[in-house]
Amino acid sequence: MKRVMFVCKKNSRRSQMAEGFAKALGKDKVAVTSSGLEASQIDPIVFQVMSEIGIDVSHQASKALSEFEPEAYDVVISLCGCGVNLPKEWVLREVFEDWQLDDPEGESIDVFRRVRDEVKTRVVNLISSL
Repeated sequence: MKRVMFVCKKNSRRSQMAEGFAKALGKDKVAVTSSGLEASQIDPIVFQVMSEIGIDVSHQASKALSEFEPEAYDVVISLCGCGVNLPKEWVLREVFEDWQLDDPEGESIDVFRRVRDEVKTRVVNLISSL
């Protein structure tokens, strides 16, 4: 089982969606966590757009990357282009990708849905490649 860390700036939108999808779709293939360069609060719209497709992320919480050890993960995925700001030991894991997805903060719910669907496609592809 691969251990996956999804990272974003504040762990409040995209990385939370990715964690939710990976937990729902990769149960037997991945152990997943998400974090941010800093911890924050999960955007309430994330709860809404994920529940629309039957995924409950209400039990998830925003966490800081500093709470974790890079050696505990095989795969690190940056969702926001923040890979350049990650400590080197995180970037040098077995798999590192920087997806650079749009941040839906302050956007309409339709933008949240579009980003959610993009995150799902990427997570599905990631799980199938592991």
